[in-house]
Amino acid sequence: MRKYQPQKIHENQKTMNRFLYISLSNEILTKTLKKMLRNYLTVMTIVSVLALAGCGPRTQPAEDFTEPAPGLFESDAHQAFFNNLASLCGQSFIGEQVYRSHHGESWAGRDMIMHVTICEDDHIHIPFHVDEDHSRTWMFLAEEGQLRFRHQHLYEDGTHEEGSMYGGYADDRGNAFVQYFPADEYSAQVIEDGGGNVWTVSMDEALTTFSYRLDRDGEKRFEIVFDLTNPLVR
Repeated sequence: MRKYQPQKIHENQKTMNRFLYISLSNEILTKTLKKMLRNYLTVMTIVSVLALAGCGPRTQPAEDFTEPAPGLFESDAHQAFFNNLASLCGQSFIGEQVYRSHHGESWAGRDMIMHVTICEDDHIHIPFHVDEDHSRTWMFLAEEGQLRFRHQHLYEDGTHEEGSMYGGYADDRGNAFVQYFPADEYSAQVIEDGGGNVWTVSMDEALTTFSYRLDRDGEKRFEIVFDLTNPLVR
């Protein structure tokens, strides 16, 4: 009768365990490799589709249906005139009187300078100096979609002179280079016989001259012309 050999059985058990461990490890490794392979094939498929799409005909960029920002003025002509005037911002120009009727004092020979100093989206201010008199400022304003022209007259302490801020709204006769401003009701009240005033502000199309003109009751009264080709150096 064969004797019981416990050590031999123990060694066989260890061999069987190693075999099971190796088998299980191989199964896990196989599943992992298969999963990696599926992921790789998925990535390659996506890359191939993108590559084919890039080789195809180019599509047009999507249309932009965003509404452009509206201008401040209801009239395109008023907006264009305002923009042309704003292009002079930061510069100063010398002017001279080219006409004065017998109704008023002549300014011939006096030093006249316009300074286009303040240019915002809704207003442009142009201080107008005559010799040492710096009280005047021309103001072009956007008010409820309309282009308004006003004359500001200030004392040295900054307070308004009597009758300051007269002017009027641009009518529909102008364009990008000239606008006409008939006197408003306020101007008719503060200026004697001023109800028939029309102020004409113009620039030539090459932006070489700027003109300020006053007519009253259809008669030319006054005009100053500024040379825009030779701005003053500050």
